[in-house]
Amino acid sequence: MTRRGGVIALVLAVVALAVAAVVVVVGLNGTNGKGSAENERDPQPGTTQDAAPPPAPVETPTECPETTVPVSNPTDLMTALDAAQPGDVIGLAPGVYSGNFTASAAGTAEQPITLCGTAESILDGGTTDDGYVFHLEDSSYWVLQGFTVRNGQKGVMVDQTTNTLIQGLTVTTIGDEGIHLRKFSTDNRVLANTISDTGQRKPKFGEGIYVGTAESNWCDVSNCEPDRSDRNEIAGNTISGTTSENVDIKEGTSNGILRANSFDGSATVDADSWVDVKGRGWVIAENTGVNSPQDGFQTHEIVDGWGTENVFRDNDAQVNGPGLGYSLKPVRDNVVECSNTASDAGEGLSNEPCTSG
Repeated sequence: MTRRGGVIALVLAVVALAVAAVVVVVGLNGTNGKGSAENERDPQPGTTQDAAPPPAPVETPTECPETTVPVSNPTDLMTALDAAQPGDVIGLAPGVYSGNFTASAAGTAEQPITLCGTAESILDGGTTDDGYVFHLEDSSYWVLQGFTVRNGQKGVMVDQTTNTLIQGLTVTTIGDEGIHLRKFSTDNRVLANTISDTGQRKPKFGEGIYVGTAESNWCDVSNCEPDRSDRNEIAGNTISGTTSENVDIKEGTSNGILRANSFDGSATVDADSWVDVKGRGWVIAENTGVNSPQDGFQTHEIVDGWGTENVFRDNDAQVNGPGLGYSLKPVRDNVVECSNTASDAGEGLSNEPCTSG
């Protein structure tokens, strides 16, 4: 071969290597050498083009802050609640505190009022037929942490209360609902609680967590106006053994978050889903549910304009039932993103096509 021929051969070899490198790089970028059009197709229901990151854990403290007001019996607890001041940490010693307890003091953002104990610190209402085991009303900036609530018609009732944190409680054996945010209670967080065995008095009232007020009760609770219990976050809770919905979000409530909760509908006898969203503008994300009698998640428009503008994202519905993973009634302005999944749902993922988000 002549020198000129050798140079030409070398140039051709370099060009060939460069072309191969481009093909490899393009392939790694997801086109497999076929161009970008094939990768712009909408994802199929229940799938995503890219794997979603795992949900961020909902972490809560495992120990109480340093106690400033120690209590060890029901009388001491009632006295401490009546006299509570910003910055107080009311520490519940292990034991059974029999009675119904009410608090109405206000903390501050810098100095919340804390009521804290362990699972062995048990507030016991004595009967599932009557009374609120713990009632927080006309309050702000409380922390309820770590203790057990049992044996009341309602477990924890929160009325006209803002900026309060309910975390790590065990709520069990309740006549009606376990935890209820009501009467214009806004900007509260309900995190990492364990709720079970509700509806012992009447199954149709046995929700695990209940937000707002049904329209039929607005004149009794919220001066005949929508109960705007808005911007509440319900996250990281484990809910089972409820005779009605695990979570019921009522008409009149807006812009809340329901995230990273675990639902089990095995005991549900007076509802047909884990979650019923009748509010507006809620984000329902990263939840897991098993064993529903009909559907996994539902929306309903009980009052015109409510039950709309809600978004379902990254939920895993293991329905094991005859209905849908996500049932939208109305469909209007509600979104089921394709990052949601549904398994063993007799009617499939959703009554409307999913969106790519």
